[in-house]
Amino acid sequence: MSLAEYARKRDFSRTGEPCPKSGTCGHHRFVIQKHVATNLHYDFRLELDGTLKSWAVPKGVPYAKGEKRLAMQVEDHPVSYIDFEGTIPKGQYGGGTVMVWDQGTFDILGKNELAKGKLHVVLHDTKLEGEWYLVQMKGGKAWLLIRGGDDLKPVSKRQDDTSALSGKSMADLGKGDRIWSSSSKASVAKTAAPEERTSQPVRTRKLAAKKSSWQPKFIEPMKAKLVAEAPKDEGWQYEVKFDGFRALAYKRGSEVRLLSRNQKDFAAKFPEVAEAVVDLKSEDCILDGEIVALDEKGRSSFQLLQAYELGQQRPPLLFYVFDLLRIGGKDLRKEPLEQRKARLERLLKKPPSLIRYSGPLPGPAPDLLRQVDKLGLEGLIGKRLGSTYESGSRSGSWIKLKLHHEQEFVIGGYTEPEGSRHHLGALIVGYYAAGKLRFAAKVGTGFSTKVLGSLHQMFQPLLQDACPFVNLPEAKTHRYGQAITAAEMKRCHWLRPTLVGQVRFAEWTRDAHLRQPVFLGLREDKDAKEVSREKAA
Repeated sequence: MSLAEYARKRDFSRTGEPCPKSGTCGHHRFVIQKHVATNLHYDFRLELDGTLKSWAVPKGVPYAKGEKRLAMQVEDHPVSYIDFEGTIPKGQYGGGTVMVWDQGTFDILGKNELAKGKLHVVLHDTKLEGEWYLVQMKGGKAWLLIRGGDDLKPVSKRQDDTSALSGKSMADLGKGDRIWSSSSKASVAKTAAPEERTSQPVRTRKLAAKKSSWQPKFIEPMKAKLVAEAPKDEGWQYEVKFDGFRALAYKRGSEVRLLSRNQKDFAAKFPEVAEAVVDLKSEDCILDGEIVALDEKGRSSFQLLQAYELGQQRPPLLFYVFDLLRIGGKDLRKEPLEQRKARLERLLKKPPSLIRYSGPLPGPAPDLLRQVDKLGLEGLIGKRLGSTYESGSRSGSWIKLKLHHEQEFVIGGYTEPEGSRHHLGALIVGYYAAGKLRFAAKVGTGFSTKVLGSLHQMFQPLLQDACPFVNLPEAKTHRYGQAITAAEMKRCHWLRPTLVGQVRFAEWTRDAHLRQPVFLGLREDKDAKEVSREKAA
């Protein structure tokens, strides 16, 4: 293989992976990279002939003498990939978190017969030491990685989750914590395989993640209170309620940080949005907005945003900005809403690609609600005229009017699949009340096959024996099939309650269950302990 296949699969303006370039070294090196993408696997790479010959090993390196593991040969990687670890953006080939699990040198025992489908190597390194065989199966891409020599003691759980390069865990590497900056104002040609290049190269601006000492002070976003109906007085303005990820964008010169409401890094997840913020005509500003994915009718869709993250679809992305917290060194949070909006509108008069100004809508709330209902939108956000920006507050100066029942729930378990479904049957979800997790529903619809597989993979490290819900099992079977009795408890798998999912439903029942719940996607931007039952004021 050459590096053309490696180049063809990647957009190097979006991923931080090394560009294809052959290299040489005075001795053989190897790397084993732990890779959480659609599924967890280990990438086994050997430096040979100026590239890294590479195999994906789903179950990891074998330890017992004679033990065999399937190893699927993949495209050659550049030698510089030997030190790569971090986050590959969602939607890119191999999107997920990569760790340098182990790294060292190797010797070839006997002749190099890789071209004939066999190789006998001895690894010298920090976690693994000893002999392994690579044997090709029937001339295809499937190989066997076989342990030679004596049995080797498996690594500990701590070693398995510690990078040999940086000492970080998978969770630490998955946070990204990148500060994005424009590495060059000049346009560069997108890398492509030779057979795919045309006379007119694709033009794009190159972004690079780099370390920086700049750590802006996090501003907790202002929150909206759910209400049953709009206020009667006229001292309010209304905007579209978007169905996406709330995000704060911090810009200083060519540096940008893009953070979720729980301070997770969104620049690694949505690099095209970070690139657009770099292009803003302001050297210093803080924006508050929502990252959304649009359907064919131009409506924000959380399900499409989830599909985008999983690499299933490539819907248009936009960053709708609705507030300006700082500009030109001046803190605007104490200024009235109207003044902040006016300055934001001027800043976004000619916005960069992907950024849009979210302005007030004309008309009273009842008329606007009828219009957004006809358009199939989620609802409205109301903001009191003259109000200041109250960080972290749900004071009621901002309100939300929902046309549909939808909120976040904590995932505390799942049921076994039935019929033709694989991985899992239904999610078991709930919410916190008085510090205790309470069961609300079994959610069995809203999943694609890829989402089911991805969720099941995420759940495995979170499995536990104890049920996290204080109100399970239930004594009787309720309507709509939402109860979990003592008999059903034996067929449930319980999880540490750390993941949060977005669920749409018809209504709350008198038994405090959800009727007709539908899973929309994971909410990585909200902490599980913050999830409570939303009640309209």
